[in-house]
Amino acid sequence: MVEDEQLLADAVAEGLRRETFAVDVAYDGAGALERLDLNEYDVLVLDRDLPTVDGDEVCRQVAGSRPYTKILMLTAASTVGDRVDGLSLGADDYLGKPFAFAELVARVRALGRRSRPAAPPVLERDTVKLDPSRREVYRSGHYVGLSRKEFALLEELLRAEGGVVSTEQLLERVWDEHTDPFTNVVRVTVMTLRRKLGDPPVIETVAGVGYQIR
Repeated sequence: MVEDEQLLADAVAEGLRRETFAVDVAYDGAGALERLDLNEYDVLVLDRDLPTVDGDEVCRQVAGSRPYTKILMLTAASTVGDRVDGLSLGADDYLGKPFAFAELVARVRALGRRSRPAAPPVLERDTVKLDPSRREVYRSGHYVGLSRKEFALLEELLRAEGGVVSTEQLLERVWDEHTDPFTNVVRVTVMTLRRKLGDPPVIETVAGVGYQIR
């Protein structure tokens, strides 16, 4: 999330986190480019009118060098001409201010799906079924209530389609840049997730690597 109005940026970021997104925030263009050099983001929510480096230049650089990162321009400049200009710069979507938060969430989810290989609308593996749009999880047909982080972690494991997901990848995709890289939060969340999903366990630990659902 890149927005120079700090209160708005923080409010939107917190709202997105409640929707299970991992969100980092920058308040200017230079800060955004620094974070983009360090992390692979699925979606960049970008204001156009930014200090240090303007949003248009950030958009050009990201579109030219990071095609996996989808760009949603979120800006008060919302005339037809503004939208055409933004999309011409390389933005994948454009949403004018003021905006409905539910629409922002829907657009971010849609862009996030495009940033990765196509996945089915409902993720299933073994006896676990996860519906991202409804935010529901079932094990052997029985509903399982999960916290936001547990849901997001399980979604990442299911999207891997049997592959191993490292602790570092889970920290980056489920938490955010402020999370201590030496924390045991992933291990603890996996433990509670295993308990809630019940027996037999479906999440396997791959020693020294990460976790998987075969």
